[in-house]
Amino acid sequence: MKRSLLIIFLVISLVMFDSQQAKADVAGLVPCKDSKEFSRRLDLSVKKLEQRLKKYEPGTPPYLAIQKSIETTKIRFDRYAKGGLLCGKDGLPHLITDGRLSHATEFIIPGLLFLYINGWIGWVGRAYLIAIRSSDKPAEKEIILDIPLALGFMSSGFLWPLSAWKEFTSGELLVDANEVTVSPR
Repeated sequence: MKRSLLIIFLVISLVMFDSQQAKADVAGLVPCKDSKEFSRRLDLSVKKLEQRLKKYEPGTPPYLAIQKSIETTKIRFDRYAKGGLLCGKDGLPHLITDGRLSHATEFIIPGLLFLYINGWIGWVGRAYLIAIRSSDKPAEKEIILDIPLALGFMSSGFLWPLSAWKEFTSGELLVDANEVTVSPR
């Protein structure tokens, strides 16, 4: 029942999604590739680095480092322009976090990746603590990690969503309310 409601909700959301709305003006922002202030910021950043570059002899480590900075600055601005990011009057890219699918690469996808990585870390840590619970010195193994054991959990931890779902459906993930310690306050 819940699954069918979720599917219906997703279908209705996709049908009602208006592509014109995604292209609508967002708080006065314009595509970075069309922003004069964005181009001015690029020129100013490169010009400052080129001024610093003049202070060093060609081929020296500082000269090469500044040259590399100029290249990475141009690449970064190019990615912003080609990535479809929107810039404000200040010439800086702004992230749109209102849930529009047209801006998913700005916030939704990195947000989900962040949650996945944090879930992986948490799941691996939980599995490690459960595994050392039955060892002869569990408190010591919390401080001084058993590296082979931890690496074993880390290598299988990328499947944590499936493991969590399996434990949730089998009832292993949750405990009864009477087993949870509550502060007497």
